[in-house]
Amino acid sequence: MMNAISRRELLAGAALGSLTGASPKRPNILLLFPDQLRHDWINRVPALDVHTPNIDALAARGMRFINAIVPSPLCAPSRACLASGREYGECGVVNNSENFPLNASTYYKLLRDSGYFVAGCGKLDLAKKALDWGEDGKRFLHEWGFSDGINNEGKHDAVQSVAKGTKGPYMAFLRKAGLAEKHLQDIHARKDYSATFPTTLTEDAYCDNWLSTNGINLIKRAPKDKPWHLAVNFTGPHSPMDITARMEKTVRGRNYLQPNGSRQFTPEVHVAIRQNYTAMVENIDRWVGKYVELLKQRGELDNTIIVFSSDHGEMLGDHSRWGKSVPWQESVGVPLIMAGPGIQHAKSDALVSVMDLAATFLDYGGVAKPSGMDSRTLRHLAEGRTKLHREYLLSGLDQWEMAWNGRHKFIRGFEAEPQLYDLAADPSENRNIVKRDKRMAEEMEAMLPARRAGVKKIV
Repeated sequence: MMNAISRRELLAGAALGSLTGASPKRPNILLLFPDQLRHDWINRVPALDVHTPNIDALAARGMRFINAIVPSPLCAPSRACLASGREYGECGVVNNSENFPLNASTYYKLLRDSGYFVAGCGKLDLAKKALDWGEDGKRFLHEWGFSDGINNEGKHDAVQSVAKGTKGPYMAFLRKAGLAEKHLQDIHARKDYSATFPTTLTEDAYCDNWLSTNGINLIKRAPKDKPWHLAVNFTGPHSPMDITARMEKTVRGRNYLQPNGSRQFTPEVHVAIRQNYTAMVENIDRWVGKYVELLKQRGELDNTIIVFSSDHGEMLGDHSRWGKSVPWQESVGVPLIMAGPGIQHAKSDALVSVMDLAATFLDYGGVAKPSGMDSRTLRHLAEGRTKLHREYLLSGLDQWEMAWNGRHKFIRGFEAEPQLYDLAADPSENRNIVKRDKRMAEEMEAMLPARRAGVKKIV
């Protein structure tokens, strides 16, 4: 946990970051970005039987940020915050019912305009309302700032797109392979999290494997005379709990703790759900290893910044909730690991937002951060030149807002009365102490921005 620090100290730390000169050769940047991966579901907790050797190896040669949260725990606004480098109230996207404005500035555009080959694959989720990716997955890519890529459907989006009559590259691939109807039937059969049976899709047709192969090919066709940035947006470990037969064999028999406060399913079903979630995480870890191996083969590993994180977490039954969209740590907290040239091999307890990756990538790319960006570069932390970053973090969605200083978390607009939790004494956030510690509640509430009428549209 990070102690409170003064504004002068924060400014001094920021100044250190601004003094970095551009390297003779700008690094490649690889962002590995699962969908719905909670902060504690990689090999961190001794009681948690999760095997992530490739992610662990990445952390061992880089920096692991243990206090990372998202500015909004929902797909579209979280990714809009990352793309724009802005807090939730300024990102232009209220929730999953809106598209990211096509004329808005993104760090992707800024990198591309500076000479980077900017590519993306997987579930970018910047046009959630449209649910139309084009059969080649290239709709809106140029406007968002990409040079190339294949933007594909998420798990539920694929089903909705078929009903809506829109197009996406993953369903187009499955139709060509004669597997589309089989996949639709499988997803329709998964009414809730308890559907843990394996899919009948083959390994190469499983969405995360298909899109990861697309990412590999994008690196292979990147121009030789430019640095590149690739964002790989996995569809897992997002619900439903669909896994392949191979993946199922790797996790059955493992045991997991029951959810905090949930009795929705039997203990056996809760364990099976967590087994499937683990299988999806471990499959992503397998691909992390494949990307690292490709960079080694190409001689690019020593000049590539690799970042592993997620757009939000997953409740997995904790607090009797599933999915995301709520202010508990399981929903807002995500892993964040950085490795690459100049990055220290260490663990940081600095308070960082996933939104900060926008300014970080611009910093490594030698591109000035535009005014209006809330994002702050993590480079000065990653390279060990300061331990200071933020005094507190913000997150929010629709009507609720949250501030967290590394120990205390204050929430308003989520329930009838505000909530205050002391995560040092109550890491599971089971005891609301807002009435017991009014002074701290007032101090934390002062960190929140003035009550907003809505999320601002950006240009």
